[in-house]
Amino acid sequence: MLRARPEALVLLGALLTGSLDPTSGQDALSLPWEVQRYDGWFNNLRHHERGAAGSRLRRLVPANYADGVYQALGEPLLPNPRRLSDAATKGPAGLASLHNRTVLGVFFGYHVLSDVVSVETPGCPAEFLNIRIPPGDPVFDPHQRGDVVLPFQRSRWDPETGRSPSNPRDLTNEVTGWLDGSAIYGSSHSWSDALRGFSGGQLASGANRDFPRDSPNSLLMWANIALYEWLPSFLQKTPPEYAGYRPFLDPSISPEFVAASEQFFSTMVPPGVYMRNASCHFPKVLYEDADNISALRVCNNYWIRKNPNLNSTQEVDQLLLGMASQISEREDRIVVEDLRDYWPGPGKFSRTDYVASSIQHGRDMGLPSYSQALLALGLEIPRNWSDLNPNVDLQVLEAIATLYNQDLSRLELLPGGLLESHGNPGPLFSTIVLDQFVRLRDGDRYWFENTKNGLFSKKEIEEIRNTTLRDVLVAVTNVNSNALQPNVFFWHEGAPCPQPQQLTTEGLPPCVPLTVLDFFEGSGAGFGITIVALCCLPLVSLLFSGVVAYFRGRERKKLQKKGNDSVKKEAAKDGIPAMEWPGPKESSYPVTIQLLPDKVLQVLDRRPTVLRIVQLRPPQQVDLVLSSNRGCRTLLLKIPKEYDLVLQFNSEEERGAFVKQLQDFCIRWTLGLHVAEMDEKELFRKAVTKQQRGRILEIFFRHLFAQVLDIKQADAGTLPLDSSQKVREALTCELSRAEFAESLGLKPQDMFVESMFSLADKDGNGYLSFREFLDILVVFMTGSPEDKSRLMFTMYDLDENGFLSKDEFFTMMRSFIEISNNCLSKAQLAEVVESMFRESGFQDKEELTWEDFHYMLRDHDSELRRTQLCVKGGRGGAGDIFKQNISCRVSFISRTPGERSCPQGLGLPASETPELGGSGLKKRFGKKIMVTGPQLYTEALQEKMQRGLLAQKLQQFKRFVENYRRHIVCVAIFSAICVGLFADRAYYYGFASPRTDIAQTTYVGIILSRGTAASVSFMFSYILLTMCRNLITFLRETFLNRYVPFDAAVDFHRWIAMAAVVLAILHSAGHVVNVYIFSVSPLSLLTCVFPNVFVNDGSKLPWKFYVWFFQTVPGMTGVLLLVVLAIMYVFASHHFRRRSFRGFWLTHHLYILLYALLIIHGSYALIQLPSFHIYFLVPAIIYGGDKLVSLSRKKVEISVLKAELLPSGVTYLQFQRPQGFEYKSGQWVRIACLALGTNEYHPFTLTSAPHEDTLSLHIRAVGPWTTRLREIYSPPEGSVWAGYPKLYLDGPFGEGHQEWHKFEVSVLVGGGIGVTPFASILKDLVFKSSLGRQMLCKKIYFIWVTRTQRQFEWLADIIREVEENDHQDLVSVHIYITQLAEKFDLRTTMLYICERHFQKVLNRSLFTGLRSITHFGRPPFEPFFNSLQEVHPQVRKIGVFSCGPPGMTKNVEKACQLVNRQDRAHFMHHYENF
Repeated sequence: MLRARPEALVLLGALLTGSLDPTSGQDALSLPWEVQRYDGWFNNLRHHERGAAGSRLRRLVPANYADGVYQALGEPLLPNPRRLSDAATKGPAGLASLHNRTVLGVFFGYHVLSDVVSVETPGCPAEFLNIRIPPGDPVFDPHQRGDVVLPFQRSRWDPETGRSPSNPRDLTNEVTGWLDGSAIYGSSHSWSDALRGFSGGQLASGANRDFPRDSPNSLLMWANIALYEWLPSFLQKTPPEYAGYRPFLDPSISPEFVAASEQFFSTMVPPGVYMRNASCHFPKVLYEDADNISALRVCNNYWIRKNPNLNSTQEVDQLLLGMASQISEREDRIVVEDLRDYWPGPGKFSRTDYVASSIQHGRDMGLPSYSQALLALGLEIPRNWSDLNPNVDLQVLEAIATLYNQDLSRLELLPGGLLESHGNPGPLFSTIVLDQFVRLRDGDRYWFENTKNGLFSKKEIEEIRNTTLRDVLVAVTNVNSNALQPNVFFWHEGAPCPQPQQLTTEGLPPCVPLTVLDFFEGSGAGFGITIVALCCLPLVSLLFSGVVAYFRGRERKKLQKKGNDSVKKEAAKDGIPAMEWPGPKESSYPVTIQLLPDKVLQVLDRRPTVLRIVQLRPPQQVDLVLSSNRGCRTLLLKIPKEYDLVLQFNSEEERGAFVKQLQDFCIRWTLGLHVAEMDEKELFRKAVTKQQRGRILEIFFRHLFAQVLDIKQADAGTLPLDSSQKVREALTCELSRAEFAESLGLKPQDMFVESMFSLADKDGNGYLSFREFLDILVVFMTGSPEDKSRLMFTMYDLDENGFLSKDEFFTMMRSFIEISNNCLSKAQLAEVVESMFRESGFQDKEELTWEDFHYMLRDHDSELRRTQLCVKGGRGGAGDIFKQNISCRVSFISRTPGERSCPQGLGLPASETPELGGSGLKKRFGKKIMVTGPQLYTEALQEKMQRGLLAQKLQQFKRFVENYRRHIVCVAIFSAICVGLFADRAYYYGFASPRTDIAQTTYVGIILSRGTAASVSFMFSYILLTMCRNLITFLRETFLNRYVPFDAAVDFHRWIAMAAVVLAILHSAGHVVNVYIFSVSPLSLLTCVFPNVFVNDGSKLPWKFYVWFFQTVPGMTGVLLLVVLAIMYVFASHHFRRRSFRGFWLTHHLYILLYALLIIHGSYALIQLPSFHIYFLVPAIIYGGDKLVSLSRKKVEISVLKAELLPSGVTYLQFQRPQGFEYKSGQWVRIACLALGTNEYHPFTLTSAPHEDTLSLHIRAVGPWTTRLREIYSPPEGSVWAGYPKLYLDGPFGEGHQEWHKFEVSVLVGGGIGVTPFASILKDLVFKSSLGRQMLCKKIYFIWVTRTQRQFEWLADIIREVEENDHQDLVSVHIYITQLAEKFDLRTTMLYICERHFQKVLNRSLFTGLRSITHFGRPPFEPFFNSLQEVHPQVRKIGVFSCGPPGMTKNVEKACQLVNRQDRAHFMHHYENF
């Protein structure tokens, strides 16, 4: 709708400056009558809503919709609005009004219209009837794109209408439908108060106190002027005499009236407006790019809030006077281009077609056709197009008829009403307008002429009737009454101040052409940077966590260094510091060079550890090459049969000092030294570095094995192009002692290396040639047991007398013990040697012949047969070359005593059969007795049914479901709830969205953001339940544990967290889409989507993206939530948690901030009412109660009774058992020690049994907290011990390991410090069995995996206690020492033989001193589980409980899955990682 802008508003301000006091002299407080409401309600006491703001329009003619209900008519049934606008209203400007109507009357009429009706407010949800612009339109499509569309949004309608043909859509009037001045005072009390000055009935004035000014006449004349002065001038008809108030008359505004008045006014609007003063001078107006402009151009001045020509009240007066003197455009069909082509446009379009928009607005309102309206109002219907108006050109009528396909019945009301009008509104428009004003007057209970309402006396009514607009203008302006004609709505000859000329477009500045605003212009880079910054939050958090982990690592190293100070080696003395260059693309590192008296050059690192030993032998020639440039700081030392040593010094002087010492060293030991110089770059190029030497040795070993194993030359490895030269170089090279030791994975100083090297070095030159290495390797790779035993005999026949003395045998054993970090003491080893001599009947011999030695090994031919020499191919940690497929040492036993079963094709030694020996073992000296003992493994003898791959997969899936059915059900239910919540919100906003119609604005974004918001709200709320440790511990003892896997609470917590963060990312992505769409959407659309946030106040610019992100509550809290989540998730990762538990602990307490932000995030209710509390309330109450339980325990200090520092960094703590503290074996607690300066709690498994009076923990120092804990419980040296620091205890908490007693057979697998829960379980089991308690569990197999038996010697004490008290043979313990090689290598063969001998003779392990079986290498879980099915064929379910490193638990899980493919016993795995 065309609205009066600053010009008309100034006028209306003047009109309504009179007092609202209608009594003109009476005290307002004493008025006994009713005062009219601002919103128009209750004017009609029978129909309160009539004429009220928000009431629906009242149709004079039935609606004309495409479907009869609400769908607007349009193309192709009706013409294109733009084409119709051009055809019907295009024409020249400058034709004067036939009745000399003034421009003031035109704009006054617009204001009258805005006072009684306003239907241009866009409807919600937004519906569009966009106007398609014909291709090549000279104004809107000059480039002939053919895709230009002018937006047109349908107006607001009554939601109670538009539901059926009998109840078609009706628009609502947003203002009161009365002549009450609501266009100025507003249609609400609050709006009126904001505009009033509350002084004398005046409007509030601005900075200029002269506007508006008070009128000396304090009466209301607005209605009188509109109805009795302006309306007759407009219609040339006088309304009928007022006959009194008619309460049964409906005064509601009709849509036909809106269209008729608006459209007729548009034909009278001139292209410009004059300004004049009281002396009839018409001043020029100001324009930026033009001078000497006579009038304000309408198209360029409408909607300008700060017009430079209207800065003062005097200029406003000049505008009013100019309007009163200016003749309007002719009352015909023609509309000036200012309205038709250059009217201010909606949204991002600066221009639109006012006429086309009006036509489209008529279709939106469902206006009837021209013929239907005439018929309904009883007017004559034209028979053909020429009968419309004889004053209209036939060409125009023909063009319009063509658009309507010559069908006059389809002619719409708006163009038809214009075509019939000439000089005055046509019959149709006149009838509609007059009917509307008469109904407004007669149906208004507060009309000033109604004497029955008691508002005005007859004298006052007469005074109002005699007041004209001229009187008002004279009263409120600085104008003399002689400067205005008596009727300001007409200008006749003789009236004062005639206009200079009838305005045309000539001489006026051109209208500013169409521009299409890009709401996102200038925001692309910022938007992209913002998104990238948000995406980088995890990277920033990762970088921050890396910095924290680095400093925590430094702190840990300092603590470890501090603990190792007592055993730290002394720094190397008399060494020369330098930097060794290892080769291209590698960094130099600091070293120390020592020239030792025994012709040895030694290279050490900073610790100091020996990196390299070079034995110099006269008359070796040593070549020394010095660099001649770049500071002369580098030298190259070439020693025959060794890789080169390249050293860099800080200065030439330091290098000179080293050269001087080297020269003296060579002179002293008669070594030849040749010195040369060359360019440093050439020096680096000629140096044979360790890296290059490694490649040579790789070829050496490949061809070595190719000859030994008869491998084809091509299989020995791909060689470079110059392979012949490389092979020759490799085959002629000789290995030093250090290289030989490294190839065996040993240290050069080991006795085994010395013995082997001395045996192989036949020429005694200190190096091994290809042939020498080949000879020794052939024996180990292809030799018989006799050859290998003879080789070992020769190696350790140190005096070469053909005999192996007992001392030499002891030395041989010591060399093997060295590779296991001296796992046996000298006393233990001496005991082993003596027992072996006695067992073989050689107790009286001091020396052994080879035959005696081989006889001693007679029971181990199979081991010797498979014994090899494990050689590493090259240097730098390369893997073993040609690793043979050798089975690890797995011992199988018979299913029944005395019976032995061996797998077919696997020749197992007799020594592997019953070799444990029970308590009844008896043995006579010199005579071997076969004794049966506890069973180890048994190979499955029953025939296994051959299954296909599909059957195995089905069986595996069946077992998986059976094992994890509780997990699957819980995850399925939880996931179904999340999916259901997502689907509910997605469907609601996608298909059943509310009136805001946000789905039509951002379909994908709103579905994604709302659906994920519901799911994330549920997830982040109920994730709290997974951390209610006390509740979970209680519930797992109830029947609910049959249906809910409470032991998987932490895993479920991680799963929910990962799912929630994925959904949170999707939620953010949805809002990124939303923000972009909202940033490019017009305010009319945003007002529908966010009615509580936006007001369509005429501004064309929506919020920028940064406002959504950083200046709204949801946006800012959303960004903060992403920051918090990025920090929490990165710091909770397994990698970081192992490096800084404190960082994880602190950042995870951000969950409090997380939930606060989540509550605030949705509280702004941009799209929907807050709902997070619906999900959050119940879990939060439960979690809060659980935390209160923990806090009540944390207040009690626990005294530590005993603290002991055990090997491998383990700290043993024994402390008081709190009163009422009940727990079960396998459970864990959380402890805190305030003496460490922090209150963080760490979880540890109890190693004490429930029947013990005290509690105990074994804590390994692997991080800063545990390392510092070990420190504070270390007794100080030389001072009195005041007592142990006290602890705070929280727990106990349950886990899966405590279910060991629910299975007849349970397998416990502990790795590293993960054995702690099983210590408690083993003690508890033996205690219960000793009391004779009935238990379901009949057998427990405990597998202890440890790197060395010394790592956790405290557990050996517990196992020893278990063995002593286990009188019913409930526990079978197997210990795997992974430090020793698990294949039959020469290095472990003798250790294996000794271990088996020790177990057989003394019924205990050589390494642990226990009766338990000790194995070398990693446990073969799958064969072990298969053997259990043979030992316990009647058991259908076997519980497997593992705790240790993730790699070990994964291997256990994989073995369970493989075994569960068989249709036999079901292995149910419960695991815990640390």
